[in-house]
Amino acid sequence: QVQLVESGGGLAQAGGSLKLSCAASSGSIFSFNIMEWYRQAPGKVRVFLARIARGSMPVYADSVRGRFTISRDAANNTLVLQMNSLEPEDSAVYFCKGFQSLRMFWGQGTQVTVSS
Repeated sequence: QVQLVESGGGLAQAGGSLKLSCAASSGSIFSFNIMEWYRQAPGKVRVFLARIARGSMPVYADSVRGRFTISRDAANNTLVLQMNSLEPEDSAVYFCKGFQSLRMFWGQGTQVTVSS
């Protein structure tokens, strides 16, 4: 069973940046047809942020387009979410999700807190 593990969360100031990573416990990160980032704030539903898929341009939610960038880092075999111009409203637990064939995998999440 493949596991996804997020890292890179922490505390940032408004206007600052954080880089999140998502690693697979086995195999290549490129073996996932589609990979996505989500976040969930306290008391709210988990929401989609960004998607990267083979042969397609990345897709972003309106709330993060122009500030966040999703990519795959071949050297480190990770999925990356570069987050710039952070806002207090970006505070949440961030999750990565990956699809391999018909199987779906979630990471356990990493906390991001943005102070004003």
